[in-house]
Amino acid sequence: MPYHLFARLHTAVLAALPSDRERGQGTVEYVALILLLALVFAAVVKFGAGKDFDIGKTIVEKLKDAIDGVGDAPKKGR
Repeated sequence: MPYHLFARLHTAVLAALPSDRERGQGTVEYVALILLLALVFAAVVKFGAGKDFDIGKTIVEKLKDAIDGVGDAPKKGR
């Protein structure tokens, strides 16, 4: 019998509190995004292992090109 009383009391308290079911959802989404990016990066590194494929050099060159191209008019062929 006391279990029924505690269950009703617990339910009443939870019903009276504001529901924060969305709280922390953004954190879960960011963690999932970071894990997805890590998985993609690991696949790229694994694919390039043992080949003449320098992903770091390619990324640095593309970033330098993007930074140098800020403010410039678009060139033909790009």
